Amino acid sequence: MKERLVIPGRLPGLNEYIAAEREHRQRGARLKRACEDMICYEIARQMRGVRFASPVHMRYLWVEKNRRRDKDNISSMGRKLIQDALVRQKVLANDGWENISGFSDCFAVDGKRPRIEVEIDDETD
Repeated sequence: MKERLVIPGRLPGLNEYIAAEREHRQRGARLKRACEDMICYEIARQMRGVRFASPVHMRYLWVEKNRRRDKDNISSMGRKLIQDALVRQKVLANDGWENISGFSDCFAVDGKRPRIEVEIDDETD
């Protein structure tokens, strides 16, 4: 089974999250929760009833509006937010070693339509 999720816009990077945490730990928690809520909405809208029981491989395409942010800053926090939301929505049972065999990242620029495209592949295929 292969599923695809498209998240419009962009997520905060690791630097933005660290800055929020340094300002006040609850501000960082609120930022994370707000992002997860938005991702959960997209999961519910696009992946209704989808559940993965076996390990999956995840492919991320990070489409930014420009090249200002570092790739590791974009993807590290983004993967965390997306995978936590997938668990929260019960698409994945968990986000540990038994559930996610690996992931890969690709990057592109689209000034008019930044987004994140996530492809989830069931390892049984």
